[in-house]
Amino acid sequence: MSPFTPFTTDDYRARMDRALHAAADAGLAGLVVAPGPDMAHLTGYRPPAETERLTLLVLAPGQDPTLVVPALEAPDAAKAPGAQALTLRDWTDGTDPYALAAPLLGRTGRFGVSDNTWALHLLALQEQVPGTSYVALSTGLPMLRAVKDAQELARLEVAGAAADAAYEEILKVPFAGRRESDVAADLAALLRRFGHEQVDFTIVASGPNGADPHHEAGERTIRHGDTVVLDFGGLMHGYGSDTSRTVHVGEPPAEVRRVHDVVRAAQQAGFEAVRPGAACQDVDRAARAVIREAGYGEYFIHRTGHGIGVTTHEPPYMIEGEEQPLVPGMCFSVEPGVYLPGRFGVRIEDIVTVTGDGGRRFNNTSRALAVVE
Repeated sequence: MSPFTPFTTDDYRARMDRALHAAADAGLAGLVVAPGPDMAHLTGYRPPAETERLTLLVLAPGQDPTLVVPALEAPDAAKAPGAQALTLRDWTDGTDPYALAAPLLGRTGRFGVSDNTWALHLLALQEQVPGTSYVALSTGLPMLRAVKDAQELARLEVAGAAADAAYEEILKVPFAGRRESDVAADLAALLRRFGHEQVDFTIVASGPNGADPHHEAGERTIRHGDTVVLDFGGLMHGYGSDTSRTVHVGEPPAEVRRVHDVVRAAQQAGFEAVRPGAACQDVDRAARAVIREAGYGEYFIHRTGHGIGVTTHEPPYMIEGEEQPLVPGMCFSVEPGVYLPGRFGVRIEDIVTVTGDGGRRFNNTSRALAVVE
């Protein structure tokens, strides 16, 4: 049983109102929201994201929030937590759903549209209402889901603690002589054991595979002497976890310890750069400077962090050029890494939230290089 009180119709109504006001402030005529994290955040409804049938939430001034939905999915939509704050308009196969949706957009205007909206649907809407134009929500309204309220923060904190518990347990299992996929399966089982309803990824990257930041656990047998990058997360109570630690099978050599110490110092520097008013890029700069000064700059090949919420990757992004200021309630990863091609990799990742005077971690397991058997 969840320890959290479910979000109410009033919670979702308030989110949609805030989104509409933010859209107006950004010069947008409204929002067009497809199935995915934006719709889940605003309404609590999670239709099949892969469906080819048009499902669309339209928010525009002067009209009720309206969900256009296939008739065969309307009963499920009506049960969504935010459904009482919506007007449902359903359509049946053989009719034109775009003709049903088009009047909700008026005749002209620039709308924010979910990043994951199918081109099929967006092009059909443009054909129906040629006076409209569209901008991706991550560009036009990047803060839509970025700042979490107290209830959301509590869920993220619990998810982080559950991921920490999974890490503590995985240190007790044997690594040497087993396939990466075996350890990944152990991690997935542990995440579920500690309360995750969904496991999104369990990266187990051993030896040279560790130099691939998004390596998928495969059939390679982990050996004594391997450095192993672990990166895992998913959803718990509807909110994400995501953490990385690097372990070594047996006593690590001096070079592995040296690289790990550099990444650990970089991760700490990134965390210490978190404070209200700092830019997202400041977090990236702080972590990257440590790695560059140690001589490994060319081997840090990804951004320092990404936002997290109802999905494990979302805006904001901690990367050079992102000038969005940090504000209390924003949540994101701080995860620098060094990847030496053909040899090994090291990554350390925590989820962090911005507080009134700095940052707070949601992952609190040791960042030391753990030795496993």
